[in-house]
Amino acid sequence: MAPRYYTVTWDQLHRDSKALAWRLLEKGPWRGIVAITRGGLIPAAIIARELDCRLIESVSIVTYDEEKRGEPHVAKPPVAAGDGEGWLIVDDLVDTGTTARVIRALVPKAHFATVYAKPAGKPVVDTFITEVSQDTWILFPWDTEPQFIAPIAKSA
Repeated sequence: MAPRYYTVTWDQLHRDSKALAWRLLEKGPWRGIVAITRGGLIPAAIIARELDCRLIESVSIVTYDEEKRGEPHVAKPPVAAGDGEGWLIVDDLVDTGTTARVIRALVPKAHFATVYAKPAGKPVVDTFITEVSQDTWILFPWDTEPQFIAPIAKSA
C-alpha cells in the first residue's frame, strides 16, 4: 500500500502543541524540557512557553535520511537532564519508537510526550495528542510549501 500523506499547518501544529501543554500541565511541575532535534524543537518551544519552563536541553538522534530510516545515532546527548527525573521530553512524532527507545535509555526517568503518535510507537511515549495510521507520512510545516494539489477523485 502506498503511504498516505497528512499535511500539518503552522496553525494546526501550534494548536496541537498547546493542547499537549494543557495535558502536561497537571503532570508537572517540570525541572526542564528536552527537545528532540529537529522535529521536537518547535513543539518544545510552544510547550515551554505554555508551561512557563525556561530550562531547555536538546538531544539529537539521527535516524532518517530524507524518507529512509537508518540505525539511530546519538549526535548530541541531553547531558543537563541527567537521568531525566522531573524532566519532560518533547518530540513532534513517535513513529516506530526506534528513536524514542534510544532516548528512553539516555533519560529513563523522564516523561516522554509527542504531539503525534503512530501505533508502533505509542507504547514508548507517556503522553500524545493525535494518533495517525502507521502508513501515514506527516508533512510538517517546515518541510512543505503551499501549492496546488488535484482533488482526490482526480488523483486516484
